[in-house]
Amino acid sequence: MQLDHELNFYHSPNTRSTGVRILLEELGAPYKLHALNMKAGQQREPEYLAVNPMGKVPAVKYGGALVTEQVALFIFLTDLFPEKGLAPEIGDPQRGSYLRWLAFYGSCFEPAVVDRAMKRDAGRPGMVPYGDYDTMMQTLIAQLKSGPYLLGERFSAADILWGTAFEWTTAFGIVAKTPEIEAYIERAKKRPAARAVKAADEALAASFEA
Repeated sequence: MQLDHELNFYHSPNTRSTGVRILLEELGAPYKLHALNMKAGQQREPEYLAVNPMGKVPAVKYGGALVTEQVALFIFLTDLFPEKGLAPEIGDPQRGSYLRWLAFYGSCFEPAVVDRAMKRDAGRPGMVPYGDYDTMMQTLIAQLKSGPYLLGERFSAADILWGTAFEWTTAFGIVAKTPEIEAYIERAKKRPAARAVKAADEALAASFEA
């Protein structure tokens, strides 16, 4: 697909933007990479704060519009390249489930794992977006058991988001490596785009250290 505007991607290795870089590779999207050395604090410098005042990655600028937040980027980018088939189209019965699992990541999983990592009392279940941690995880694992992917036999962009999320949360010991999660991570890691980004990010991180 020929894009109408240049796609500028702001990224730093070993961060949540890794999943978006994998998605861009899966889509075969032409993009200009803006690499930030977060260990050196480049995300807090005025030049980047003028792009994203939150000082976070990932971020994409396209045609003058700024798109941030992982879930928004996954929806935006797959809709930009519908011919790649990484997201069910509007009207597809699986579209609702696809959007559910993207939203579940931002509204339930992330808040839950951050509370757990910080050893914080989440508070009363009625006031917590994810209810309670165990139920949230049981809901996820039940969906993975119906796999091999979140949409059953169909691989989608949601699996890129969740594959990278499970990889880093299990690596830090925040999420337990159940057989279902471990197998899911391995399936995600074996994809050519994931392997290519891993190599590219390792080289990028090494250049920052140098």
